[in-house]
Amino acid sequence: MNASLFDEPAEQAIAPGAVLLRGFALAASADLQAGVAEVLAQAPLRQMLTPGGKAMAVWMTNCGPLGWVSDRRGYRYQSTDPLSTQPWPALPPAFARLATDAAKQAAYAHFKPDACLINRYLPGTRLSLHQDRDEQDFEHPIVSVSLGLPAVFLFGGLSRGDKTQRLALQHGDVLVWGGPARLRFHGVMPLAAGRHAELGEQRINLTFRKAA
Repeated sequence: MNASLFDEPAEQAIAPGAVLLRGFALAASADLQAGVAEVLAQAPLRQMLTPGGKAMAVWMTNCGPLGWVSDRRGYRYQSTDPLSTQPWPALPPAFARLATDAAKQAAYAHFKPDACLINRYLPGTRLSLHQDRDEQDFEHPIVSVSLGLPAVFLFGGLSRGDKTQRLALQHGDVLVWGGPARLRFHGVMPLAAGRHAELGEQRINLTFRKAA
């Protein structure tokens, strides 16, 4: 990956309503990683199924009052982990604090997430272009935190066929999008092989949403 891709301002406007906060989560990295370990001990990562019955490439789990799930019945939020039938783990305090602080920095002062989707990407894993449409109110932004290996995030338009921007994301970067950008298509290019000093051969992504 071209290192020059990362030579960007600390706060970078991507589109109306979308802001990339470079290194915003670095100071909280250790607490965020501890929070991930705490959540995974209660709700392990798993490969969910698409409505068509295909296993997703990205391994995932949730924390917070609501968790995003996918299976043959479709995409939805629910309050319990389908594997354990127990409530999802609570949002670790470091998660909630980082999400609200990042949203405030991006001019979304009243964001209070009730769901955090934790995704694990291994080398070669990609995420196809999609919209986040399963939430009840699109007035609330999305807050996405990158940890571990760098990734190339695709940020498109309001139609799948619109041209995409390629955003090189590093450990500690936070991307916030809402308002006119809330329903933009987005995805992740196949993760390049590598080893992160703290997280090894993986990328962890925390996606915070207000689902209900």
